[in-house]
Amino acid sequence: MNSRNSTPEAATPSAAILLVVVACFGFSFLDASAKYLVQSGMAAPFVAWMRFVVHLAVVLVLFRGWSNRAMFRTGRLPAQIVRGVFLFGSTMFNFLALQTLQLAETISIYFFAPMVITALAGPILGEWAGWRRWLAVLVGFVGVLVITRPGFGTFGVGHLFALASMLSYCGYVIMTRQMGATESSESLIFYSALAPAILMFPVVPIYGSMPQETIQWVLLVALGLIGAFGHYLLIRAYKLATTSALAPYPYSQMLWMIALGWLIFSDLPDLWTLAGASIIVASGLYIVHREHRLRLQNRTAPNTETGELAKKL
Repeated sequence: MNSRNSTPEAATPSAAILLVVVACFGFSFLDASAKYLVQSGMAAPFVAWMRFVVHLAVVLVLFRGWSNRAMFRTGRLPAQIVRGVFLFGSTMFNFLALQTLQLAETISIYFFAPMVITALAGPILGEWAGWRRWLAVLVGFVGVLVITRPGFGTFGVGHLFALASMLSYCGYVIMTRQMGATESSESLIFYSALAPAILMFPVVPIYGSMPQETIQWVLLVALGLIGAFGHYLLIRAYKLATTSALAPYPYSQMLWMIALGWLIFSDLPDLWTLAGASIIVASGLYIVHREHRLRLQNRTAPNTETGELAKKL
């Protein structure tokens, strides 16, 4: 019995790890494609809108929208719309940031999201962090300051967009946690693509611009395909392994972003970016480790008082 119970903690299925790593490579290629498109003159809002339109089409086919009524069923339509707006804001602000920042810079700031979610989960979700996780949040914030270096002439509008993207993503994740118990997975995926596609349609005539080259058409379609299948791969991965077991592997995206930035844009992050990213990654991994230990402690806690005490450790 003991060995059976310890197996999920001891080994993570290699298939789950592979799915996460492939998804992260896909997301890195998505960002690199978006950077190429916005730097070639296409408006970021239009690129982001196209990403969700194609994503929506893929979801409709993938979940057989013509016969799957569960995909459309929701009891919290306003919340679904707000959640979709958060996801769109995360994407659009990220594309705006990519106009001026390197791929490695944007993903480094994005990796601060787990720490912000930890801080916001207390007042919003009632999931209060202990002093050790709060200390990890502060250390992660130091990493952001190392990357952006405000006051030293390096902080620019691109960093503001990257921070706005990260904060929008945090809102998206927190709302997903709130709605996960009552809304189906299909509806969460569907409405997160439908809401941006509809809400942003009126501004398409303002920001829209027909691609002038075949490669631009290919990349625009690829944005939605990669985004949809990337999220699908993550869903499959988290069915095979726990969130804490897979937590370190999304950080592989940093390696992909550095490689693609060098191969496509001849960009290499400076030492400040690498140092700040290392601090953020270390802080994020500590928070994941700490929450994993608390789950194990609460699982074996004999009463509520002991479980609450464990949260303060």
